Amino acid sequence: MEALTDLKSILHSKRANIYYLEKCRLMQKDGRILYLTENQQEKQYWNIPIANTTVILLGTGTSVTQAAVRMLASAGVLIGFCGGGGTPLLMGNEIEWLTPQSEYRPTEYVQGWLSFWFDDQKRLSVARQFQQQRIAYIKQIWSSDKDLLQEGFDMSDETITQALNTFTNRIAQATKVNQLLLTEAELTKKLYKAAIVNTHITDFVRDYNGVDKANAFLNHGNYLAYGLGATTLWVLGIPHGFAVMHGKTRRGALVFDVADLIKDAIILPWAFICARENMPEQDYRQQVLQKFTQHKSLDFMFECVKKVAMQSNNL
Repeated sequence: MEALTDLKSILHSKRANIYYLEKCRLMQKDGRILYLTENQQEKQYWNIPIANTTVILLGTGTSVTQAAVRMLASAGVLIGFCGGGGTPLLMGNEIEWLTPQSEYRPTEYVQGWLSFWFDDQKRLSVARQFQQQRIAYIKQIWSSDKDLLQEGFDMSDETITQALNTFTNRIAQATKVNQLLLTEAELTKKLYKAAIVNTHITDFVRDYNGVDKANAFLNHGNYLAYGLGATTLWVLGIPHGFAVMHGKTRRGALVFDVADLIKDAIILPWAFICARENMPEQDYRQQVLQKFTQHKSLDFMFECVKKVAMQSNNL
């Protein structure tokens, strides 16, 4: 069996794999993690490289052995049960994260986070930073991604540039979290309009329960971003309830805050592009995951959260 130190040799922000499994059995065999699929003719085993894996999502028809959970925990792999397709889109389906337990996980980041969180003004300052980082990430991706540039998501577009600059100024002037939330919503509407123009999906109306592909892809992509946000916070040891924008009464609100860092830059444009191309959901999913990797989205989340946690004394 691999040594514990070997399993943890790759930082979570550098790991390449997120697995979604369904209709299979996850198990430990000969010091490896495998998933077993069965058909009428034969059983097939597939290996999972857990040292390079961040999250395993177990969908419909799955089971996992105690030995497998023990080994996944030793490698620091996050395990989640979820609905079909990897996203809990139906009411009543909620991912339940199973996190490895260790009394020796570092506490510096949660201590830094809590040192500012109970101060309203410091928490507002962090919320502003998150929104500024969000806009900076949009500018970075929309000025460098060749695929998006070909689709018209381009920082040389005066309308987009002006909108981002306007909202950057409004973020700096915000004196309450509610003002930031309003600014965030208005910016997203501006970006929706840009996406509609670029993809010619003129009948789009944002509806979280909508069955059209643009709305479905936005929901699906957002849940993927929530998974990265939850992973970031879990690795750093920061509880999901200590949000800076989305409300102190929502148990997972900080996940939403962290996910917002990347949603508009990647999820929004590709949801519209893939909807226009009438892509299957699995192809859209692969496209988004590829862009997460290409633009180091998980790295970016880690950098933003760590920076805030460790600068608490300077807020």
